[in-house]
Amino acid sequence: MSDEIKLKKEYTLAKCCRPGLGDSIIGYYSFDNVLKVHKKDCPNLNKAEQERLVVLEWNEITEASTQFEPDDDYNHIDENDWCVLLHHREYGVDYSLLVARKLYIPKQTAFDCHKKLRDLGLLERVKPLIIQYRKGIVDNKWIKHRNHTYYDLTDKGNIYLDYYLKNK
Repeated sequence: MSDEIKLKKEYTLAKCCRPGLGDSIIGYYSFDNVLKVHKKDCPNLNKAEQERLVVLEWNEITEASTQFEPDDDYNHIDENDWCVLLHHREYGVDYSLLVARKLYIPKQTAFDCHKKLRDLGLLERVKPLIIQYRKGIVDNKWIKHRNHTYYDLTDKGNIYLDYYLKNK
């Protein structure tokens, strides 16, 4: 994912605290009518005139085209992989054999997809010994995690899936 931040022309990043995407930010109107973007906890803002401070959000000040750009690994994801990711978004935690049955794909394909997506950081193994039963089957039932390796989407997996669905 790209670390470069492209701001709209009326904004600049403060050099004192170097805010990055994901940081809580605040704007300060400088004397040259430019809004300087600082981290909310920047110590230099303690001395600032409070009436010159403006609450900001990253999505308000960045160019739309730079909101998200996937890594090169995005191009290695095939149609089966997207189907597996969509399955996990819809059903949550699941294991390869059941995913294969639900998606009508060979078992080995499901195993390979899960391994590949885990290696790419789009899925993660579920660590707890007990997980909630799948949505829509039995409400509020918990099962013991045994005999299968369960997977769930990571934050990166959700972001990639959103990007894929938007640009499909």
